Amino acid sequence: MNSTTDSKDVVLFATADWDTPYWTNKQHTAHHLALQGYRVLYIESIGLRPPTASGRDLSRIWRRLKRGLRPPRQVEPGVWVMSPIAVPFKQHWPLVRAINQGWLSLRIKLFMQRQGFKLPLIWTYHPFMLGTVARLRRGPMVYHCVDDLSAIPGIDPLTFNTEERRLLRQCETVFVTSEALKDKCLPFNANTHYFPNVADVEHFGGARQPGPLPHDLAGIPCPRIGYVGALSDYKIDFELIHDVAKSRPDWSWILIGEEREGQHNPWMPKLRSLPNVHFLGHKSYQQLPDYLRGIDVGTLPTLLNDYTRSMFPMKYFEYLAAGLPVVSTPLDFTKQHSEGIKVACDKDSYRSAVEEQLRRGKLTSDEIFAYVGENTWRARLNKMLSIVNEHCQRILGQQHLNNSWHRK
Repeated sequence: MNSTTDSKDVVLFATADWDTPYWTNKQHTAHHLALQGYRVLYIESIGLRPPTASGRDLSRIWRRLKRGLRPPRQVEPGVWVMSPIAVPFKQHWPLVRAINQGWLSLRIKLFMQRQGFKLPLIWTYHPFMLGTVARLRRGPMVYHCVDDLSAIPGIDPLTFNTEERRLLRQCETVFVTSEALKDKCLPFNANTHYFPNVADVEHFGGARQPGPLPHDLAGIPCPRIGYVGALSDYKIDFELIHDVAKSRPDWSWILIGEEREGQHNPWMPKLRSLPNVHFLGHKSYQQLPDYLRGIDVGTLPTLLNDYTRSMFPMKYFEYLAAGLPVVSTPLDFTKQHSEGIKVACDKDSYRSAVEEQLRRGKLTSDEIFAYVGENTWRARLNKMLSIVNEHCQRILGQQHLNNSWHRK
């Protein structure tokens, strides 16, 4: 590792493909690094859980194989996307992992040579890339820990946590999005910093501008209670939504997002049977402000489990930027952030919290400015890069002192 941060090149290891329905930290970070003049090679997800013989997984393997045989594609100015080719089964066995990471390292080296990447900053969202970067001439390494991935169903927690601790001991800087993740990472890396998730304030602020509502929303009666995001049965409390919706048939629930493939949650058909619950399906990132314009309260009806406990939902600041008061179940982040949000844990308290937010109405411009503050992508990224630079300068200074001492 070279301790300089003069390079404006980045290799980013993501846990999401570039073109997933909803952008996450990974795509936003790559996009905003590029806006600041960096060149970014975005490495799509290697697949953290072992695939099954399901049609969905086999289809994904086939898509990845076709993409992986192509050269990295440029998706926007300054951002290239590489789809890794990997032996899909037993991928966390040491031999299989060595083969996969060695092949990926070779592809990255070839790309760096063609594009003239020099000592890139390594920015990773998972630990299964250490063998890959060990073969690269690189700059500092950043671990951006945004979820407790070891708690996702299908992931081997022992293998993941072992690799994560190796990463924590080797990387220069760690950023986490919740206090729970900080508690997990700090014992293994003293240079760990807590930065909550943020929002594209200008984009979601479009919801506060006058304009027509989308046709599939306009005919639904008010008040409208909204949720935007993946309808995943290990993240969303569908029973809670059902019970609150059934108890207040005069409220319209608007669910924007796709159901997770392969899940069979018994509450989904019950939800679909309620006349005041409306599944609008996936909407593009560009469309979301138009839909949020017609929502009265934004909700985070999140299940409480080992995975969600450490979450800091991006939707919190996105709702606020759109002017929506928020109601959430008691995730850990609500202990530090109370602005514009009501917290409730069961059907009765959740219904009461929504009633309070409906009475108070949408947020004013002054409230949005006060609540969102500097929690924007640009401001957060600037702070992160400043910390990386300062830490590397301290390393260089210490190396200089050590060299001077040995010369004496």
